[in-house]
Amino acid sequence: MAGFEIGAAAGTAFLITGISGKWLIPFLRRVHFGQTILEDGPKWHKKKQGTPTMGGIMFILGITAAVAIFIPVYYYGANADKSLLEPLNMRTRVYGGLGMALAFGAIGFFDDYIKVVKKRNLGLTARQKLVLQFLAAGAYLAALYLSGAGSSTLIPFAGSINLGMLYWVLALLVIVGVVNAVNFTDGIDGLNASVTFFAALSFLVISGVLALNGLGVVAGALAGGCLGFLLWNFNPAKVFMGDTGSLFLGGMVCALGFGLNLPILLVPIGIVYLCEILSVVLQVSYFKATHGKRLFKMSPIHHHFEMCGWSEIKICLVFSLVTLAGGALALYSVLKGL
Repeated sequence: MAGFEIGAAAGTAFLITGISGKWLIPFLRRVHFGQTILEDGPKWHKKKQGTPTMGGIMFILGITAAVAIFIPVYYYGANADKSLLEPLNMRTRVYGGLGMALAFGAIGFFDDYIKVVKKRNLGLTARQKLVLQFLAAGAYLAALYLSGAGSSTLIPFAGSINLGMLYWVLALLVIVGVVNAVNFTDGIDGLNASVTFFAALSFLVISGVLALNGLGVVAGALAGGCLGFLLWNFNPAKVFMGDTGSLFLGGMVCALGFGLNLPILLVPIGIVYLCEILSVVLQVSYFKATHGKRLFKMSPIHHHFEMCGWSEIKICLVFSLVTLAGGALALYSVLKGL
C-alpha cells in the first residue's frame, strides 16, 4: 500500500485548497465575480446573492498539484516495483483522467465567466456545453483506447464482460451523464463537496483492495481537496464552487470509476448524484405530461427537501451518509464479487 504517497497527496491537496481561499476569495470579491441566484429557486437563497463563485479553482489547484507531485513519486520512487504490477495503461488512466477533469473544469470556467460578465444565471447554451463535454469525454476514451484498453469491463458477481464497440458508446454517455449529475448536486452550501469527499474515500479504499494505488493517490487528492474546500464552503458558504468546480469534480469521479475499470460502481457510490439528475428528469417529464403539475416541490431533489423544512446542514449530513452507505455496498461487491 502506497500509504505515504496517498496521505501526502491528500494533505497537500487539503492545504493548498484551504490556504488558497485566503487570497482567492478576496480576489473574487474585488473583481465582483458573485453568484446570480435563480429567480425560480428557493426564495431564501436570495440572501446568497453576490457570494463569490468559481471557487472550484481552489481545489482544482490543490488536487492537480498533489497528483502532479505524488504520482511520479509513487511510480518512480520506493513503490516503483509494486507499480509495475498495475495494468500497463494505468498511467494513462491516471493522467488522462486528470486531464479529462481539467477539461471539464475549463468548460465550467467559461460557463461561469459568461454568467458573471453578463450578470445573469445563463452561461454557455445547453448545446454548447454538451458538445464540449462529449469532446472532453471522447478525448479521454480515445486515450484509453490508444493505450491498449479493451472493451471489457468488470461487473461484480458476473466477472469480465466484453461489450465490443458498444462499450465505448455507453462509456461516452455515462461520463457525460455522471458529470452533469454531479453538477446538479451543487445547489446548497457544502453539499457537493461533502458528497464527493465520501465518494473519493470509497474509491480510495477500493483502489487499495485492488492494489491500484496510483488511483489511490488520485482519490486521496480528491478527498483532501474537497475537505479543504469545505473550510470555506460549509454553511454559511463564503464561496461557491460554480460550474468550474462541479464539472471538474464530475470528471474526477468518472476518472476513478473508469480508471478502476469498474464504472458500474458509479451507481452505488454516486447514488446521490443519480438521484439528483433523475429528480430533474422526472420533474420535467411529469410537468409536461400533466400540463403543469409537479412531482416534487422543487428539483433537483435537495431543493425538495429544503422546501419540506430540512436545513442545508441536515441535507448535507443525510446525503453524505447515503453516499457512505453506497460506498460500503460498492466495497462489499468488490470483496465478494470479483
